[in-house]
Amino acid sequence: MAEPNLNSSIFTGGGSKDPQDINNWAWKDGAGGLPDKDNLLHSFAARYSLPSTGADTGTCPSGTATKCEVLYFGSDRFDNSGDAQQGFWFFQNEIKLGSNSVGGGTGFTGVHKEGDLLVVSDFSNGGTTSSITVYSWNPTCTKAGQTVGTKTCGDANLLTLASSTNANCASAAAGDTFCGLVNANTIQMPWSFTDKSGTTVPDGPDPGTDPDPNGALNGEFYEGGVNLSQLGLADRCFQSVASETRSSTSTTATLKDFALGKFGSCQTEVKTTPTAASLSIGTGSIKATDQAMVKVTGTNTWTGKLQFSLCGPLNSASGCTTGGTPIGDPIDISNNTTQPITSPEATVTSVGTYCWRADFTSETTGVPPGSDGSTTECFTVNPVTPNLATSAGDDVTLGNPISDTATLTGTATKPNGDPAGGTIIFTAYGPNDCTTVAFTSDPVSVSGDGTYGPVSFTPTAIGTYHWVAEYSGDSPNTNGTSHNTGCTDTNEDVVVNSVKSSMKSEQSFIPNDSAEVSALEGGALKGSVKFELFESSDCSGTAIYTQTVNVDGASPQKVSTNNTTVSTTTANVSWRLTYTSNNPAQRSIPENCLEKTALAIDNDGTISSP
Repeated sequence: MAEPNLNSSIFTGGGSKDPQDINNWAWKDGAGGLPDKDNLLHSFAARYSLPSTGADTGTCPSGTATKCEVLYFGSDRFDNSGDAQQGFWFFQNEIKLGSNSVGGGTGFTGVHKEGDLLVVSDFSNGGTTSSITVYSWNPTCTKAGQTVGTKTCGDANLLTLASSTNANCASAAAGDTFCGLVNANTIQMPWSFTDKSGTTVPDGPDPGTDPDPNGALNGEFYEGGVNLSQLGLADRCFQSVASETRSSTSTTATLKDFALGKFGSCQTEVKTTPTAASLSIGTGSIKATDQAMVKVTGTNTWTGKLQFSLCGPLNSASGCTTGGTPIGDPIDISNNTTQPITSPEATVTSVGTYCWRADFTSETTGVPPGSDGSTTECFTVNPVTPNLATSAGDDVTLGNPISDTATLTGTATKPNGDPAGGTIIFTAYGPNDCTTVAFTSDPVSVSGDGTYGPVSFTPTAIGTYHWVAEYSGDSPNTNGTSHNTGCTDTNEDVVVNSVKSSMKSEQSFIPNDSAEVSALEGGALKGSVKFELFESSDCSGTAIYTQTVNVDGASPQKVSTNNTTVSTTTANVSWRLTYTSNNPAQRSIPENCLEKTALAIDNDGTISSP
């Protein structure tokens, strides 16, 4: 940081003092009037992260920190005519020159943040004596002498961290917390520098130039260093630095000149990436995870917590910048954490679009939070498409029902954990085509995987029928599906055959009989003959035909039956005859099975058709 001229950026106004917040400070340009010994020309600062040499020993002890965090700073001034009291502020917020009016001058942008660091250094006796005090901005301090924790307040807002009246780097011991040093002799500065005396360096290090320019008299160049780790400040991230000259080392000293610049940029970048861009809901739930990279710049030592959240299901991949459901507890992370950092598992029970977000909250003073919930952190959970298999019944003859059964597998449960619902409809096409609907079933309710049916109907025409089954699905987790919609599965065909018929022919005949009645002792005949026909060879059973014929006249008389309607297919028949006499002189003849008839009949002629 270089001053453009001797009269640029000087403090003005009564509020420009270290115990006051920065919004009370004021500055102006071109006013002049500064003592030459208090006029800064250049200022610098740097931060180093070095390997630790132990907690309390070695050249770079780190206390409880994992690394040795060191601030190195310095300045040069226009003249050495007097002792110099300087301060170096390290701000966690970015501090800039403002344009607002404050205390008769112009203000600054930005304010203090708890943990800002102030190093006040006093060199006297030609630079041989160095007194350094290190303060931390702490609003808990309300006055000098107040105790906060184990420390004492040096003034309002200024907590004294450490102090020494023997902090000369020339005599400092290895592992000291801080020290300062001014040039004891005339030196050549490594940058362009012209002091009040126009000092040059006789026989300087620049070849071909004698005397060498850029000479600085004793006490015009100051350097100092602070071990942040030993002060417990290794996790501080500073964005701006200001060097100041002061009227004294008192906390209420009037501030003179200053040089302000950007020291570092403590930034946090969080980048998350879903472990999968597309997932299936599976049987009703799926485990999803996220990964995050956390990058902190401006400091090598930091800690914080990382919280993963999940938004969804969403209508689109719109990101998850706010809200959502926290997934697991916050994860403790630090600069030593292995990255990427994997989130706890999130159980997703509904299909749709989901988006992750990771929020980093810093536990290191000066390190800002970070978050990533952009549209690139989204992923999709897709529904499942189940399998539907069907099993048709056997072929039948016309007049009998045909049937079909469906087995559903691979469904997903509903978001609430219940089995998938929906319905299955069975359709039979035919006969002999896949366009004519012969039958449509009522919807059969579904409750998850299982076998449904059978359903059946009775066709009215012969031919081949094709069964088709369609499952409606159950949104959002289970798609619909079908089987044999093109009638290509021959296992779903059922053939309906015609009814078989037959014709059997049997020979039959109409039997008749005759009888001769005689009066052996003479005389006329008067009476009747009863004929009875049996389908047996011995007149057993029930007569199938009966006829009574009158007898009247001289003996003998011949009478016969005149059957024209009663037929039989029985090969063997028998007749039973009874004569009843109406002539008292003649006797009746009781019933007798007098005649048997045997025929040769072939009744084996049968004709059948399918």
